[in-house]
Amino acid sequence: MPHAPGVRRVLLAIALMGLAGCGAPVPSIDYEILGTFPHDPAAYTQGLLFHDGQLLESTGRYGESSVRRVDVPTGEVQARVAVDSALFGEGLARVGSELIQLTWKSGRAFVYDLETFEVVREHVYDGEGWGLCYDGESLWMSDGSSTLERRNPQTFAVVATMEVTAGGAPQRRLNELECVGDWIYANVYQTDRIVRIDKRNGEVLGELDLSSVPLSARRPGDIEAVLNGIAYVPETGVFLVTGKLWPKLLALRLAG
Repeated sequence: MPHAPGVRRVLLAIALMGLAGCGAPVPSIDYEILGTFPHDPAAYTQGLLFHDGQLLESTGRYGESSVRRVDVPTGEVQARVAVDSALFGEGLARVGSELIQLTWKSGRAFVYDLETFEVVREHVYDGEGWGLCYDGESLWMSDGSSTLERRNPQTFAVVATMEVTAGGAPQRRLNELECVGDWIYANVYQTDRIVRIDKRNGEVLGELDLSSVPLSARRPGDIEAVLNGIAYVPETGVFLVTGKLWPKLLALRLAG
């Protein structure tokens, strides 16, 4: 039965809205798994970075949050400082001889001495804290939306905001971040995707699909044990990735 003109207009509008919400396909980034290393299966990984031959990791959950230094080959936690049990640890970045750790909903960022893990000062901010990375000039921060904030590394003041899009559509649920040259790599929360973002304009120009990662590296059956944690090793060009509560850390080499 033909639709009346008014009904046809409504259906057309709905169809166009649907198309607007679906971006064009993003090119896949091929990768090779070079190997795996042990990872603390009790670590609810929120932030991950590599420095001076070791991993620096922020973990979350109330009563379990921490900042830790980890030996990559063995997965051994060599140093650890606990976060107040009323706070939920999130993203982590290194700025010179200091570490900055976000918290989820409390609007507090802690600055630690890199060597001693002593808290030397604190920043406050509005909204939620998710991921954090430093590109040598600015801090980049995510809050679970499609917006990234660029912040002053000394004052933590917001310098600019950037909308991240994939194929013209907002790329939401941006989580843990890693700054690498002109790119920002971001976990997409509760997916097996890592997107590569052009930090000049916020466009997603590629993505890694880690759905084929072996089950032995994951924690199957736990809905909270999602992919989260990206660390880049500049000396070798290798990425180290893991997930919340995963028993393994994977070493990846990207194609090209």
